[in-house]
Amino acid sequence: MTVPLHYRIDGPRHAPVVLLVPTFGTTMSVWEPQLPELTRVRRVLRIDHRGHGASPAPEGPYSVEDLALDILRLLEEREFSGISAVGAGFGASLLVWIAANSPRTLERLVLLAAAPRTPPMHRWDLIAERAREAGTEAVAAELSLPWFTPDTMQQRPETVARFTRELNGIDPGAFAALCEAADGIDQRHLVAGVRASTLVVTGAHDPLLPPGHGRRLADGIADARFEVVPGAAHLVGVERPDRVNELIMDHLGA
Repeated sequence: MTVPLHYRIDGPRHAPVVLLVPTFGTTMSVWEPQLPELTRVRRVLRIDHRGHGASPAPEGPYSVEDLALDILRLLEEREFSGISAVGAGFGASLLVWIAANSPRTLERLVLLAAAPRTPPMHRWDLIAERAREAGTEAVAAELSLPWFTPDTMQQRPETVARFTRELNGIDPGAFAALCEAADGIDQRHLVAGVRASTLVVTGAHDPLLPPGHGRRLADGIADARFEVVPGAAHLVGVERPDRVNELIMDHLGA
């Protein structure tokens, strides 16, 4: 059963739509560095995943298909099709699923900090177990460590603190269920079915998904473009919004 996601729309009413899908552990606010550029020429649709922000948190387990269908339900309700979309981390995996299974929905894709499969050493199942037992506060430090480079942690501590606070406010059960959904992702069989024009962007210093993962994803999608952004870890759009915004706008044709 799908879940009615909390969402927000900004930008000119009749402009082309771009959907922004965050990674788990973050809310729609992760896209604030992109809003000034995008809302000049696009109608921007942002969402919160289950249990994140103001979205409901039904009891798990969840699957990638469940979470992708939540997004498709919203797009159908709003009568949005043939749109552009930007996804980060886990959000990128949901967009790959949608692009492969509902090809008329998405025309252009930007996939940030993404991979065709979850590396086995991540052990999201263990993080899920701890979050259920002791809340998201018990895993916040471990989860947020790969989000930022040491320079950002030192020079912009208020940014790091804000994302940690948001993580601590996420429903622990829903967060754990998303971790478990992420733990088993293997989309190597799906990526060849993506027909949307695709840009894959990786932070040069992402310890969670180093650039090789993004390269393999781009190699699996016909005619996909691959870019590495220096000075950024996993939340590449937060650390280097200047370069990421430039890449997004160029790919969307704005």
